[in-house]
Amino acid sequence: MDRRLKRLLDLLDGVGEDTVNTSVRLPVRLRDAAAVAAEMGLASSTTELTVRGLRDVLEAFAQRAVLDAHYRAHPEVRPSLAEVAQAAAELDGNPLAGRPELIRRAAEEIHSVKDDPDPDDVLLYAAGLAAAA
Repeated sequence: MDRRLKRLLDLLDGVGEDTVNTSVRLPVRLRDAAAVAAEMGLASSTTELTVRGLRDVLEAFAQRAVLDAHYRAHPEVRPSLAEVAQAAAELDGNPLAGRPELIRRAAEEIHSVKDDPDPDDVLLYAAGLAAAA
């Protein structure tokens, strides 16, 4: 594992509540929205919201980096575009989830009309195929 990724994970997993003062420039509207959220009792402070948001983003980055490292080490386990689109359809309750053959076809054909398609592109293409049928 990359030493920087290991350090990031260690820092995120660490215990202790040592804090440090820092200056963060926030957009005025975001700062004001955070103050309103605190007034509503949704958070104790703008600081809490900032820390929570920063932690959430860093954890997402770390998860992606770990997954990418896993796929580099084991490329055979990376799901295909069709498999990811199928899973997305199932999670979203998309009616195309019941038509895996159409999703597979869309995943194969979409490369002819779009560079670097994502699962949403596949589902949109599959919806077009379904509508044309």
